[in-house]
Amino acid sequence: MPDTASAAVTPLPPLTSQAERLIELGVHELAGMTADDLRAFAADSAAAGSAPAGSADAGNDTLLAVHPGRVAASALAPLLQRDGKSGFVVVDMSDVDDFAPHGIDLPEAPLYLVTGVDRGDRMANWSPEEALPALTEEHRSPLLLTEGIHWVLQQPAALERNHCFMTIGSRLRKANGALDTRTPAIWISNGSGRDGRERRNAPKVGWCWWGNRHTWLGFASATGRRP
Repeated sequence: MPDTASAAVTPLPPLTSQAERLIELGVHELAGMTADDLRAFAADSAAAGSAPAGSADAGNDTLLAVHPGRVAASALAPLLQRDGKSGFVVVDMSDVDDFAPHGIDLPEAPLYLVTGVDRGDRMANWSPEEALPALTEEHRSPLLLTEGIHWVLQQPAALERNHCFMTIGSRLRKANGALDTRTPAIWISNGSGRDGRERRNAPKVGWCWWGNRHTWLGFASATGRRP
């Protein structure tokens, strides 16, 4: 069950409202689709029901997402806003768009639904190496980086100081076949170091090591994905 802090960031807006939010931000243009495409998908999904009645996914915990192959994390990150500051990708993650779904059964559709979204606060101070098998045992799937950004675009309260999250469904495969030990995360900049003081309190896409723990980072996950 989500803990108190995770529960505080639900429910998500209705799917039709989520579509309008993406249109307002111009995400449909970045993804090479029309506003009507987004509206139609959201309306059809809402009419069909975002989840079976009585299921664990019933209610407004369903996220509308654009396939990462249609719009990259680097294009979505600047759309994030907090305290009047735009989101950004850390300078030492210039290869952010090379982080791809790993071990994720992603729908082959330009738009899809992510159900049962949770921030994973209870796993704060776990390493990705520790969190992934625990999520798998619970039949939960870690969020992709693009899904995490979509979530914060729709629900800015999902990102708060001391309660931010990792998105370890996205991994980078190196040329030698091994997985890069960096794992993506979304948190709030302190304006220190290469971030720059002007970015203090801005939403930040960064990374953490696979084996490291961080007290302020949970592990965002979902119960499933559907086209």
